[in-house]
Amino acid sequence: MAVKRINRAIELLDQDQAVYYTGAHTGHVLTHAQGKEDALTWADYINVGMEHGAFDMAGLAEYMRGLVDGGPTRSGHRTPTVIVELPVRGTDAAAVAANSWQVRQILARGVHGLLLCQAESPAAVRAFVEAARYPQHTRGVDPALPSPLERLRGATAASPGGSSGTLGVGTRGLGSEATAAAVWGLSREAYMERSDPWPLNPLGELLLGLKIESPEGVARCEECLAVPGIGFAEMGPGDLGLSLGYLSVPRHPYPPEMKAARDRVFAACRSNRIAFLEVCTPADIRDRLDQGVRVIAGHRPETAAIGRAHQKRAMPV
Repeated sequence: MAVKRINRAIELLDQDQAVYYTGAHTGHVLTHAQGKEDALTWADYINVGMEHGAFDMAGLAEYMRGLVDGGPTRSGHRTPTVIVELPVRGTDAAAVAANSWQVRQILARGVHGLLLCQAESPAAVRAFVEAARYPQHTRGVDPALPSPLERLRGATAASPGGSSGTLGVGTRGLGSEATAAAVWGLSREAYMERSDPWPLNPLGELLLGLKIESPEGVARCEECLAVPGIGFAEMGPGDLGLSLGYLSVPRHPYPPEMKAARDRVFAACRSNRIAFLEVCTPADIRDRLDQGVRVIAGHRPETAAIGRAHQKRAMPV
């Protein structure tokens, strides 16, 4: 089977196929040996939890090198997709912008995507997307912003990317492309062209996600998910449940207020053509797929086997 993309998860989502992930929120072993072992994982992407896990850049670099050395995957991709949960919370634009160094550091290691936790405002989501983009990519950028030449002459904009449907200029700079390009197996120039968020850029290979996991985030989820550059999102039942007084993570059937939150986030994903992430089990995976869930948590190979058969998936595992 011919491989069309670097990012296996994007290739599948582009076919309306579900993607299945593995990887915990903390405790992931980031070594070269573990990367070699994980290169042939049953999962379509590997979640690396740095929201609660260690912010280990040296380990992440070794892990990515191990994935390359242990590959290619059985589907023919150079590595499985790797998506990292960011430590910064998406509560406001200032917090995300001040911590944009995290985005640069993580992307420099050659990962394929990022998840912004506790997303609560469209301004924070815009700052997240902008931090992941090189400034030469202009798709989705507010056309009213000053051009580079105008900025050289001192022109400024009061509120760049001022609406949910537009972005400011990308803020990712030169310096990380060589190490990341080596992991992707591309030239420096090719990496910089393809390292852009999908589906905003149809040729982009970065998959950016949001975790909507607070009452404030649910209340503004429609605005947050209208920001260009987001490829998937979830209603985070753990932290949302905790804020509502549940000490253990509620699951299906959710309490009424959490079911309403889940349905609202899911509807916002559908209206913006964004993949919805949810925990599924062997018992409910068929129903969830028929509903339109496309990013599957649960960390169980049997769930993936049932779901892949249900969708008649052609890509090798």
